[in-house]
Amino acid sequence: MGQIVPDPIERYLAALNRLPDAVLQDVARAGAERNLPIIDAEVGALLRVLATAVGAQRILEIGTAIGYSGIWLAGALPPRGSLITLEMDETRAQIARENFARAGLADRVNVVIGDASRMLHKLSGPFDLIFQDGDKQLYSPLLDPLVERLRPGGLLVTDNVLWDGEVVPNFVKAPRHPPADTRAIVEYNERLQAHPDLITAIVPLRDGVAIAVKRGRSELAPLLDTLARTTQALREGDFNDDASH
Repeated sequence: MGQIVPDPIERYLAALNRLPDAVLQDVARAGAERNLPIIDAEVGALLRVLATAVGAQRILEIGTAIGYSGIWLAGALPPRGSLITLEMDETRAQIARENFARAGLADRVNVVIGDASRMLHKLSGPFDLIFQDGDKQLYSPLLDPLVERLRPGGLLVTDNVLWDGEVVPNFVKAPRHPPADTRAIVEYNERLQAHPDLITAIVPLRDGVAIAVKRGRSELAPLLDTLARTTQALREGDFNDDASH
């Protein structure tokens, strides 16, 4: 049985997620055959929903692997949208580029090779959504730099935050993850929840997905305020007209 969600429930969710995308299915099979650390389709569907919900035009991803999660994310972008995805392994990055091309998304994806902790300073925001799924020991050190590059109202999404249940002391009788990685995720979760610029919820989907929204007024807030005031003025005008008759 799964540590986070019982296996029958996971199989039920997987059966519902039937996106007819041959490239995604092929990339998922290739990842499984190579035992690569890629997300599951259920998490991919969540990423696409979140990117669509915030109207993402600029997305940053930490940890490309072979492009599976990036295809889910880039699929939510408009034609002139942009996904910048960072990958340390050159071979994986090249495979990812090929997969993005096969998915018809090469025009909106830029795969950058290098250590995220060193490459991030070269990237400027704001981003509408940032997906954190790279080296677990970099989760906490990258937190503040990523939040700085996120627009107000934007989302920071992080995978593996429940770590097969190993974040809970003594819950897993035979832990299989390196203790240093587990400690890093525990620290990250605590910092994420306490961060003054974020409102965070953790969804127990697959290996745990943290969804954090950056506090503050979005770029649309002034426009929405103006629209609200105009609407209120029109309503008051209607009431006054009624009263005069």
